[in-house]
Amino acid sequence: MDTEPDQPQTLLVVEDDIFIRLDIADYLRGCGWVVVEAGSAAEAVALLESGAPVDLVFSDIQMPGTMDGFGLAAWVRQHRPGVRIILTSGAVQRTEAAVSLCDEGPIGKPYDQQRLAERIRHHLASAATGAVGA
Repeated sequence: MDTEPDQPQTLLVVEDDIFIRLDIADYLRGCGWVVVEAGSAAEAVALLESGAPVDLVFSDIQMPGTMDGFGLAAWVRQHRPGVRIILTSGAVQRTEAAVSLCDEGPIGKPYDQQRLAERIRHHLASAATGAVGA
């Protein structure tokens, strides 16, 4: 069974540090994905509420504003349950708390871009085959 989509899949990168966001977004575009960006969880929610097609959210946990990455992940789980989630943080205690909110647990910062891309491919392939919790 061919699990490759006809259209490139769309990733939403949510990161308040513009330099980190631009760097990872450019890398992921180079891997062949469509990438949309948000600088805050509130901006990400607005984009998702607009009906934008998003297959996976990659979000920092610690962000300014009333909603952090945990809140965003919970919102996505409730309102866009088919969207896969990967969270990242430089704080170990924050990453441990994220295990229940993202698929396969969080990725610590700094992260290796190639490993992140492999993890994204795995999540999207699992979603295409209907695997749960992958």
